[in-house]
Amino acid sequence: MGFENIVGHEDIIRHFKSSIEMDKISHAYIINGEVDSGKKMLAKAFATTLQCEKGGVEPCDKCQSCLQVETGNHPDIITVTHEKAGVISVDEIREQVVESIGIKPYKSKYKIYIVPDAQLMNIQAQNAILKTIEEPPEYGVILLLTSNLDKLLPTVQSRCMVLNTKPIRERDMLGFLQKNMGLTEDKAYFCLDFAQGNLGKAIKLATNDEYVQVIDSVVDVMKKIFDLDVDDLASAVSHIEQFKMSIDDYLDLMMMWYRDVLMFKVTGNVDKLLFKGEYSSIKKQAAMLSYKAIEDNINAIEIAKKRLNVNANFEVTMELLLLTLKEI
Repeated sequence: MGFENIVGHEDIIRHFKSSIEMDKISHAYIINGEVDSGKKMLAKAFATTLQCEKGGVEPCDKCQSCLQVETGNHPDIITVTHEKAGVISVDEIREQVVESIGIKPYKSKYKIYIVPDAQLMNIQAQNAILKTIEEPPEYGVILLLTSNLDKLLPTVQSRCMVLNTKPIRERDMLGFLQKNMGLTEDKAYFCLDFAQGNLGKAIKLATNDEYVQVIDSVVDVMKKIFDLDVDDLASAVSHIEQFKMSIDDYLDLMMMWYRDVLMFKVTGNVDKLLFKGEYSSIKKQAAMLSYKAIEDNINAIEIAKKRLNVNANFEVTMELLLLTLKEI
């Protein structure tokens, strides 16, 4: 539950430990970083350490407070929840934070609120929590975890200590994936390249059956992209739609495919490929596509990702993408 088991994020951990040692705890923090980058682990380690009865810079994992955290029953560490998938409402912030923070901690020095996916707070919810951040009780600590800092009001950002996660070093991730998860070198490197410094993303790829299905789908589409007619394109989009909740990962894997095409075109070395099992298809596409065409394909995927992130129509965006990739 402590900092010592977190891979990477040394700057954030150093900041938290220093603030604990100097007893200069901010009343509000924003931990900003991409999905699965370790924000929840950092928040939980910080909260656990603050509430630990031993009072050090690492939780003891033995006192009653630490044991309550481990079982998810700590009365003074509250994780905000929300009913609707895409929004945290003002009523939820009022009920879970604003109206309860005035009640003193049950037994701890602090009363800590963790708000996962804080970017989902609507404007009214952000304004409600802003008033609490501006005039917090001395024991109150609010941790806003977000994957999109720009979604938070400037006034909210200005009144919080903002901490940004960074990509984890390759050697640290590789060591964890091989030693702690027992992955083969090839699979560890595939997860490593896919995750781009995001250990949580790499772990999901290594352990989640759905990710295997996503990879299989991407490979199937990319192998056949030049042979798809109009009906096939519509069918492919319909198939991809089942992975709509993981579309960023889907598009990242498509870019990894073209990274392999480019790598083989430059080096002719199969050992450097991530999709080694698709050597023949990658070799064929490397011969067909110019360097500019590969670059244009990657740019088209990036554009599709940006469009989907601002809620563009899924079917139209993906149809246009596949048609672009086919024509290039």
